[in-house]
Amino acid sequence: MLIAAAGCAFAAALSPLAGAFEGAGADAGSLPGILVIGTSPVPGLNIDADKIPGNVQTVSAADLRRDGTASLINGLNSRLGSVNINDSLADPFQPDILYRGFEASPVLGTPQGLAVYQNGVRVNEAFGDTVNWDLFPDIAVERIDLVSANPLYGLNALGGALSLTMKNGFSSPGTDAEVSGGSFNLRETGAEFGANKGVFGFYAAARALNQDGWRLFAHDSLRQYYLDLSIHELGANFDLSYSRADNHLFGPGAAPIQSIAVNPTIDFTGPQSNFNTLNFVTLDATLALSGTASLQSVLYSRNLRQRVRNGNASNFIACAQISALCQADGLTPLSNAAGGLIPDITQGGTLLIGSDDSEAIASQAWGASLQLAGIHSFFDRGNEFAAGATFDTSQTNFRMATQVGLLNSELIVLPSGLSVDTPEGTPYPATPVIMNANDKYYGLFVTDTLDATAQLSVTASARYNVAKIGLSDLRGSALNGNNRFCHLNPAIGATYKISPNVTGYLGYSTNSRAPTPGEIECSDPLKPCLLPSSLAGDPPNLRQVIAHTAEAGLRGHAQSAATGKRLSWNAGAFTTTSKDDIFGISTSLSAGFFQNIGSTRRRGFESGLNYDGEPWSVYAQYSFIDATFRSALTLRSPSNPFHDLNGDIHVIPGDRLPLIPRNRLKLGADYALLPSWSVGASLVLATASFYRGDESNQNPPLTGHHVFGLRTSWRPAHHLEVFAQVQNLLDERYSTVGIFSDPTGVNAPGIPAGANSNDPRVDHRFQSLGMPRAFFGGVRLSF
Repeated sequence: MLIAAAGCAFAAALSPLAGAFEGAGADAGSLPGILVIGTSPVPGLNIDADKIPGNVQTVSAADLRRDGTASLINGLNSRLGSVNINDSLADPFQPDILYRGFEASPVLGTPQGLAVYQNGVRVNEAFGDTVNWDLFPDIAVERIDLVSANPLYGLNALGGALSLTMKNGFSSPGTDAEVSGGSFNLRETGAEFGANKGVFGFYAAARALNQDGWRLFAHDSLRQYYLDLSIHELGANFDLSYSRADNHLFGPGAAPIQSIAVNPTIDFTGPQSNFNTLNFVTLDATLALSGTASLQSVLYSRNLRQRVRNGNASNFIACAQISALCQADGLTPLSNAAGGLIPDITQGGTLLIGSDDSEAIASQAWGASLQLAGIHSFFDRGNEFAAGATFDTSQTNFRMATQVGLLNSELIVLPSGLSVDTPEGTPYPATPVIMNANDKYYGLFVTDTLDATAQLSVTASARYNVAKIGLSDLRGSALNGNNRFCHLNPAIGATYKISPNVTGYLGYSTNSRAPTPGEIECSDPLKPCLLPSSLAGDPPNLRQVIAHTAEAGLRGHAQSAATGKRLSWNAGAFTTTSKDDIFGISTSLSAGFFQNIGSTRRRGFESGLNYDGEPWSVYAQYSFIDATFRSALTLRSPSNPFHDLNGDIHVIPGDRLPLIPRNRLKLGADYALLPSWSVGASLVLATASFYRGDESNQNPPLTGHHVFGLRTSWRPAHHLEVFAQVQNLLDERYSTVGIFSDPTGVNAPGIPAGANSNDPRVDHRFQSLGMPRAFFGGVRLSF
């Protein structure tokens, strides 16, 4: 009732402003800027967004480069409601992006609850449904549509789906070139060119970036390219696009807060690197079958090569009885692949030993989608429909290995070339993995939107998903297995035009996600694996996650035909209950297994306002998200001060999920001081959230934060633009990520010498600090 009342009050407060637009000459019944979006991820049938029975948000290319250079991540963080960014890897190009508390993350083992699409292709990676945000060519993004839970978007759309539409020679003609730089030795160049002649179009873009980062050993190098060849003629459109990325990223991750107090830039055990190479080809085609029906298809090939290194502390020690390295018991020698012993490189225990854990993923994916879409009246009522099928298949080779090495004074593991080969079936870590995963995903979907009356539109949708996951162990048989998951996901909803400017909506949907290969084969509590991604053995006993979402809200828009001023707003409430949610259960600080944990629920309220009209442009977004466990759960968390004698914490229904702030506010405004000069400001505010490892909510939470930014843009000539920005103007020290872990045993700064994990002088909280105050600027030429 409180949420509904808040929505009504929000709408009432905006009514006088909407009326002012009408008084200024708005034709409320025929607005020229009505937003349309696709009814499914396959490009083809676009309908009025006011007929979508759920929340819809859109970010344009202009929004992405409002702060200067185009940035997908900054656009999502600053412009979209119910979205928050967690810097789990402490790298600006590798964040966890959450919408309504559901994640799309580059980290293997993260429960992926968002489906992400580029030009109609689902780009959640084949092996772990991860999303590598550094692979998107920001400069070439035309628009982003964020839709709430919708089964048409297939697997992982538990919380919603993000759909990127890329530029082509028809949508983005002209030439842009820019050079920018700033704090942390940032150097960036980018260029794009688009042209069309007759039925032919051409678009190309490239971006190169290097930076040192605001943490030690946090330098990044990005190379992104995008190419589109188009044929657009009456009755048939073809777009052949190619994306390439070659990126070297070094996100240092979280560090102990006692070390941060000594040096905020510290790296706690490294190296931490992620090398990503992508080649991605898509062919989008649309063929008009008649004046009211069309056929759409998408074909793609996606090749990903990923290499990850994680330098970590280790439990390996010098053996008590022989001159070699042993497991933590001091009696079980480490061996290599040939069965030979790993020599003692600690000089009898006087030097610190670490592990250099590496992963290599080589994934080749192919797929096709076919959709029939049309607009046909039904008993003289407007009716829009789409039906189609999707098929995706992939072959992935996954390799994991561990080398021992010495930890130097900067907490970097120095490579030794000594690889550990722990036999399978032992209770000790560092068993190498070489395996192939063969995934096949099938989908059948249908949706229909019927205008029951002039004001009421009803939408019914359904999608049937089939996921087949086959695993082949190339070193033995422990990882062999074939798994099949099927589910029918329906949705029903309605929208009602309360007035020409105001629409109400109500919707219900079911969505699902299948366990990933890493989760399936790391689901045996008797054979824990090195989380988040190393694999153990059978049994594959995980069930798929099923989410049920209900939402309701109001939205409105108005535009003045005389002045061009535009106003849009929304207010709504939602609740999503996920059954058989999958969670990583720790058995030690570094090992664990995946398990269905019962139910979780995410519910809340979201509202937004956007206004454009010279000389002002203003936006505001507020969201309240209450994300909680709904089932009792016992989790191992030995670094949590409130653990029991077994090192466990006990979660009860109602405890909040970690790292999801309840309240988030986003404000921004731009003002044109002169026709050629504008200034702007922004604010992102988030309240407190609980640490990962404190799922029982017994410790003080991670402090909330508010980050201010300033920007300006000046056009001294028609083709020239100079831009600048200040991020984190007040230089606030804040973190979006906090975890409990063990900082002892590596001589980390700020940790008492000789302290063990149970020492009361040791604070087990780790944080990943956000960007300090930073200055950036650049020059752009446009023709």
